[in-house]
Amino acid sequence: MSAEIIDGRKVAALLRERVQEDVQEWCTKGNRRPFLQVILVGDDPASIVYTGTKTKACMEVGIETDTMVLQDTISEFELKEIIQSCNANDEIDGILVQMPLPSHLSQHSVIEAIDHRKDVDGFHPMNVGRLSLNQPCFKSCTPAGIMELLKHYSIPVKSQHAVVVGASNIVGSPMAVMLSRENSSGKATTTICHKYTRDLTAHTIHADILIVAAGQPHLIKAEMVKQGVVVIDVGINRVADETNEKGYRLVGDVDYDSVKKKASWITPVPGGVGPMTVAMLMKNTLLAAKKSLYPN
Repeated sequence: MSAEIIDGRKVAALLRERVQEDVQEWCTKGNRRPFLQVILVGDDPASIVYTGTKTKACMEVGIETDTMVLQDTISEFELKEIIQSCNANDEIDGILVQMPLPSHLSQHSVIEAIDHRKDVDGFHPMNVGRLSLNQPCFKSCTPAGIMELLKHYSIPVKSQHAVVVGASNIVGSPMAVMLSRENSSGKATTTICHKYTRDLTAHTIHADILIVAAGQPHLIKAEMVKQGVVVIDVGINRVADETNEKGYRLVGDVDYDSVKKKASWITPVPGGVGPMTVAMLMKNTLLAAKKSLYPN
């Protein structure tokens, strides 16, 4: 028996459709279109692709956007000055600084410079703190997208044992918080693992829901999961493949072909979590424009 596929492209398209309708309704009432300011530092090829995907999604749902491309030699002071001017501009609803930043810039310091009311990535300490306290906030887009996938496919979370592999501030840590919160979408018993976890299999083998965001190709093998597990693979890694014209192929952190034979549900890579991250960014930008989370 093979796992049912969790189709992130399909669910993201439905979510973007809802956002598009909401944007249209918002504008019909006489409000201006939501506006997302993207800031790209340097010319990292992957970052250019990611920002292009995000701005294309904005256009599809009716959100206005602009990408400010800055030299990778910019000082932290200069970058923060630009962010402060975006904070002060009432025409800008959401600010997104594309990560990673050049090594001479502090990611934490730059994120803190963004007004938390415009932090549509959900990375600001204010939003992370409010998430931990189960208060209204901008939620980190990837874990929020995963919660939407579980909800769409009616996959139960309450009382399940969820194991998260990877403890980053962007995915793993907020994911564990969302799964364990005392609210209608959470109430799971949650374990966080990472690359320093001894005997990883001892933890993953007990997972009812396994979420893997470790950045290591094919880390999770079939013998590491139990029958009927729900597997969410956040990893997206390039591995050499001479049969592909690009010279590589994209794979997840899970050995998909072997694990899908034991799982009840599984996300593919690509086409699983990735599209949901962008869709949630659109949703957050609309929320920022409506000022529904932070009214003042």
